[in-house]
Amino acid sequence: MTENALFTPAMGPLTIALFVLPQASILEVASALDPLRNANRQLGQEAFRWRVVTPDGLPVPLTCGIELPSSGNLSHAIGADALIVIAGYRLAEVATRPLIRDLRRIAPRFALVGGIDAAPWVMARADLLNGYRATVHWEDLEDMAAMHPDIDVVPDRYVIDRNRATIGGAAAATDFMLHLIRARHGAAQARQVAASFLATVRKGSEPQIAPLAQDPALDPRVARAVALMEAALDVPEPVAAIAATVGISPRRLETLFRQDLGLTPGAYALGLRLAAVRRLLTDTAHPLSEIALRTGFSSPATLSRAFRARFGQPPGSLRTAGFLSAKISHGGAGV
Repeated sequence: MTENALFTPAMGPLTIALFVLPQASILEVASALDPLRNANRQLGQEAFRWRVVTPDGLPVPLTCGIELPSSGNLSHAIGADALIVIAGYRLAEVATRPLIRDLRRIAPRFALVGGIDAAPWVMARADLLNGYRATVHWEDLEDMAAMHPDIDVVPDRYVIDRNRATIGGAAAATDFMLHLIRARHGAAQARQVAASFLATVRKGSEPQIAPLAQDPALDPRVARAVALMEAALDVPEPVAAIAATVGISPRRLETLFRQDLGLTPGAYALGLRLAAVRRLLTDTAHPLSEIALRTGFSSPATLSRAFRARFGQPPGSLRTAGFLSAKISHGGAGV
């Protein structure tokens, strides 16, 4: 991980501008700001300063329905040491051409430009990540890697590469801020802040989702079987093959699954695939044929039957009824 001068011991104040886009999460905003507030309290000084800016300078609507007050539009971020973009859903609507253009133009004014959750997509569209190592929320990793081959996309919690920082989500935003506090004010200070939130200090290189094998409530053989299922959503293995891999009979595997998860292995695997279908339907603009391919269904018709049986409605209803707006669009929001 390559860092910059912001991540060196310093007693002077550091100013961060949060550029919050509509339909971002309040948890991501809080995860970015509250560790800094708490660090100031612990230090007894204003070691960190912040301001919230929005695309139009007005209060910004968040996913929970609350509007977050703003200090002004993006130009009001000028003068801060770092600019951190926070984005969530409906990027096709909120990440407009003018916004992308303005972000690209203003980026050189900051020692660090970062993005939380879906914001690395916005940064990528502004050509701010070409040639960099970066991450994005785990649901979007595959698409971002495919659409932006000039970016070294990795599944880390957060990545700092020179004058760029990318952060996978709300919990990872806390990890990132704790790392910043530690770098500037020491490990003891970071631990005190973490303890205030009952959090732990985690490295950026850790995976965004903890391996299921670490769950003490699960039999290790169940955890391993689930990991195999999660790793092969597009080419699901038969239960008998999974059982053989973990070293037990299919019947024993079924017994363990029923004890630990309340489902048969087959039902659990299908649930994983259908959850992925639902996520791709609501968060992307991929056609049903591609979604079927990515989730191991032989055809869109097969996917539709399984989806209707599980959720009581056809997959297309999530889009035609406007159930959720796509998080990622392959359309013309970029430049």
